[in-house]
Order: sequence, then C-alpha cells, then structure tokens
Amino acid sequence: MPDRGFRNDMKSLSITCSLCKWNGLYKDYEEHLKTTHPNPICEFCGEQFDSIIRLEKHKQKECTKITVPCTLKEYGCLDSVCPVQLQEHYLSDIHQKTIVNFIRHLLSRGTNSQHKRMSRMNADIKLGAASPVMTITNENISTQMQKIYDTLNILASGIQTLNDDTQRLSNESIRLQSSIESITQEFSSLKLSIQEQSSFLDGVKRNQEILQQDLASLKQKVDDMQYVSYDGTLIWKITNFHEKMMYAQSERQTSIYSPPFYSSSTGYKMRARLYLNGDGNAR
Repeated sequence: MPDRGFRNDMKSLSITCSLCKWNGLYKDYEEHLKTTHPNPICEFCGEQFDSIIRLEKHKQKECTKITVPCTLKEYGCLDSVCPVQLQEHYLSDIHQKTIVNFIRHLLSRGTNSQHKRMSRMNADIKLGAASPVMTITNENISTQMQKIYDTLNILASGIQTLNDDTQRLSNESIRLQSSIESITQEFSSLKLSIQEQSSFLDGVKRNQEILQQDLASLKQKVDDMQYVSYDGTLIWKITNFHEKMMYAQSERQTSIYSPPFYSSSTGYKMRARLYLNGDGNAR
C-alpha cells in the first residue's frame, strides 16, 4: 500500500493523455478522462467503450484491426498479424514453413561457423603444435555442436510431420464436408419423396372414404330391394333407430322415408314417410 508521501508525489507528476494532446498533473488526469473522454473510442476499429480500462482490454485481446509484426518476418513470414489471431497464425502452414527455413538457416550458419573455426585451428596447428587443453576444448565444442545440430534436425523433422498432419487433417475435413453435403442432398431428396408418398396416401385415403360411402349406399339399396313389395303391403325394418330418433328430437332430420313398394306388379310405386318425433302437430 503506497504511503502518503508517495501518493502526493504521484499527484504532482506530469502526464500526457493517451487519447488526446492534453497534458497536466496526474491528480487532474482522472477528471480529464471523465469530462473529455466519458466514452473512449478505439482509434483502430472505431468501437466505443464506457471506460479506459475496458478500451485497453479491447486493444490487447479483442480488436481485430490492430496488427503486430511476426517474430519471423525477416525469414519470410507475414509482415503483420492481428494479436487475437496469433495462436491461429502460429499453427498456419506459412508460419510452420518459416520455422523450418529458420532452423535450416541456423544449421547452415552453425556449420559455416564451425568450418571457419576448424580452418583457424588448422592454421594454428600448422604454425605450432596444439596443446592438449585446446584439443579437449575443441572436442567438447564439436560434441556440443553436434548435439545442437541433432536437436535442430529432430525439431525440423517434427515440424515437417506436423505440417503433413495438418495437410492430412485439412484433406480429411474437405472429404467430410463433401460427405456432409452429399448426405444433406440425399436427405432432401428422401424428404421430398416422403412428402410425395404422404400426398399420394392422403389421396388414396380420400378415395377409400368415397368408395366406402358408395358401398354403404349400395348395400342400403340392396337391403331395400329385399323388402320391396308388389301387393300393396309394406314391411319396413328401421336400422339405427336410436341414432335416427336423436336426429329427429334435435330436428336435424325430422323424418325418414321407407323403401319403395308397389300396389301391384303393374300398379303405383309408393313409399311411406315417418316422423319419429312427430311432425309438429302431434308428438
């Protein structure tokens, strides 16, 4: 926790606003931000925020318009990358290839350096006998350099393997995407076929209902013909009497007609009419 003297020293410090050309004492800076910049705007993307802290967080982790140079720019990587996309960039094909080039550059530079040192050592040996200490030191350096080269070769091989895996996964993703599109098309065709079959079945169902009605009507006619009389007598069998009685009471169908009958084989054709609940005059 800063002591009082430190806080007083802080208040007397001169400061320049990061959002405008204002400069003054630190103790007046907060008031300046509240009055002049109540809703600071990101100068890169134009988005507005409710505080300086929120703006700084946006610049560090969220803004997609800010770019920074890649650390391997001089070895052929992209000139600039958005900070929020750095992780994705590090896994990209161009960055991986640049790492391989960088490692090869280190290997080449190390080999050249070792060659120059060996040349100087050979020259020194020609001028005079090499001491045992120098021989041991050179052997240690050669051993360490060889280990470094082996490690770099392993890293380069691993990166190449990662690149191959990335390409394989990319191809697999494309293949799966193509399969998904094909399955989607087949599903759409199947759905359309089901809809057509459903419409056809609906039509068949309606035709069946019509046929059933015609069959019931024909059956009724056949039943009526069984009771046709040609001597003036009528025997009338009323079916579904309870239902017809309810229709008559609700005045939905107040009367019903009997099957036709004849006064003689060459006489009049007649039929009776029955009011099950009366005709209104008597019940």
